[in-house]
Amino acid sequence: MGSGYGRGTVCDQEAVVAGYGRHGLANRRYRRDYVVAIQHVSKRYRLYERPLDRLIEAVPVFGGKRHSEFHALQDVNFHVDKGEIVSVVGPNGSGKSTLLQIVSGILQPTSGRVVAEGRMAALLELGAGFNPDFTGRENVFLSGEIMGIPKPEMERAFPKIESFAEIGRFIDRPVKEYSTGMYVRLAFATAIHIEPEILIVDEALSVGDAVFATRCIQKFEEMKANKVTTLFVSHDLGLVKRLSNRVVFLLNGRVEAIGSPRDVVNRYVGLVHQRDSQQRKPAMAESSPLSGSFRHGDGASRILDIQILNGEGRVCTAVQRGEKLTIRLRALFHSGCIDPIVGFLIRNRLGIDIYGTNTRIEGIQLGRMEAGELLELDFSMECWLARHEYTLTAATQHADGASQDWLDDVISFTVVDPKEIAGVVDLRAQVRWRKERS
Repeated sequence: MGSGYGRGTVCDQEAVVAGYGRHGLANRRYRRDYVVAIQHVSKRYRLYERPLDRLIEAVPVFGGKRHSEFHALQDVNFHVDKGEIVSVVGPNGSGKSTLLQIVSGILQPTSGRVVAEGRMAALLELGAGFNPDFTGRENVFLSGEIMGIPKPEMERAFPKIESFAEIGRFIDRPVKEYSTGMYVRLAFATAIHIEPEILIVDEALSVGDAVFATRCIQKFEEMKANKVTTLFVSHDLGLVKRLSNRVVFLLNGRVEAIGSPRDVVNRYVGLVHQRDSQQRKPAMAESSPLSGSFRHGDGASRILDIQILNGEGRVCTAVQRGEKLTIRLRALFHSGCIDPIVGFLIRNRLGIDIYGTNTRIEGIQLGRMEAGELLELDFSMECWLARHEYTLTAATQHADGASQDWLDDVISFTVVDPKEIAGVVDLRAQVRWRKERS
């Protein structure tokens, strides 16, 4: 994963205010509240069937249009506030990487502009930023020169970079000899230890090992506390929910949604399920009192009711740790289907998936369901979750996994426990100890 660097684009205050009024930057007092402003950015590419067509089109005497157009980005418009972590999600080909390349100055937009103020470090595609014939040490100092960082300052930062990257003696070997993981570690370590004000990251953690990924996440949280503005792309939706203040959902080069991590990620996942569905029916009209953060499906069945029951069989919103817990779901089938799947998912208050299962995973076949039939199904278990607040997502699906009715975060509940443990689950550790005289 390479690294690119730049100071961004600095524009005069009047121009920025005039161009970004619709996002709350309508007057001068908001000038300090954001670091990156993406203003109606579009990127268009000309596509030619053969190289000769480009030449023919360029000669006026021949005339005529010889190309088609591909819009990688269309009127993308949002801002990133100082100290925010904003994630960009979307399916492959939605324009995520193109957007980050424009923000970091590698590409120029066809229309619109990006206003970015502050020292910027970017981790983009593999192979960018480092000279393959230079050693790791030389590339670190080269990056510092590109950033305009004095050599004495880089010399003070280098031990931290070397320690974080953990590539040992390879620090003095040409980077063309590095594995992908070594390259990523050095690029990331360099970017975060030059004290950037803006950090741009495109899937930097996707090729690192688990230990390195955990260390990077801790560093992201530290930088967030230090008000480093971060814009990053990731397909790891759990990481997006954990780190982000806001999420931007790109679809076909356009902004489909901007908002809280939970709501936008749920919307994105819902779109994926809808695309995978074999039945391309419109989204269901809401007629049930149940209402989650996002609901989707083709309507073959409808979830009518979801309840959490405690060990005494009573409906509850709080469960004691270790108590028997039952999730009861009732669904009405509007059309016949064979072996539908019914399941649930528990998330914590950060939106991270904690535990989920369904009838297929548990080896239960529901057989054929006819239109008009009502299904009631109980999932029972002992609740060994830690003391926190949780949400419950429920779904009915076709045998191929396509959604019939999917309700994100439809109800919430709390696990109560006098014992405070770290994490999200109680593994009921047993402690044995002894002491001996020396």
